[in-house]
Amino acid sequence: MEKTHFLKLIILVLAIGLSFLVMGGATQNAHAIPIEYIADLAGSSENPPTASPGTGFAEVDLDTGAHTMRVQITFSDLVGVTVASHIHSAAPPSGNAPVATQVPTFAGFPLGVTSGTYDNTFDMTLASTWNPSFVTAHGGTVAGAEAYLTASLAAGTAYVNIHTPQFPGGEIRGNLQPAPQAVPEPTTMILLGSGVLGLWGFRKKLQKVKNEKGNY
Repeated sequence: MEKTHFLKLIILVLAIGLSFLVMGGATQNAHAIPIEYIADLAGSSENPPTASPGTGFAEVDLDTGAHTMRVQITFSDLVGVTVASHIHSAAPPSGNAPVATQVPTFAGFPLGVTSGTYDNTFDMTLASTWNPSFVTAHGGTVAGAEAYLTASLAAGTAYVNIHTPQFPGGEIRGNLQPAPQAVPEPTTMILLGSGVLGLWGFRKKLQKVKNEKGNY
């Protein structure tokens, strides 16, 4: 009888765990998790390379469900003052690509400075998010521009560029790459399995204690 109750407890734990997995999957399908892309910005990444001591970091969070793109940039120690910043697409790290995002620069990007930070979220369904020539080159619609940039980000062929008067083609830049995933989904199943094994071990110890008491 006791063994039957314990097996029911294990089944209940598994059922609860699986229900959380199913609900989590449904939530992810209903609300797409933003895809994070990151890049270290440096003069050595420009084509041709610059001797700028400037450095920076960029993060682009792409939400394909909500059709939004959050752009975060930090930079410092530029030789010149900022005049523009964009995302360019599509080219390998050794190449150059046209500007994909709004011109003459990101809305609200700090201009006339050598160091700064930036954080803005763009609606990718709006024409104002895009360089008009980029839209024209990809079907003439913002949907076509969004699809192309989305594919370019996934392929690692989009880059963030910061322009200054000394380096009009770009003083520092970095190709955007998918960010490492902090917690892979299989971890959930590992934790669930560990919980079941823990219950089984507890039962074995409890049974051992009962057997020892019965010997007295």
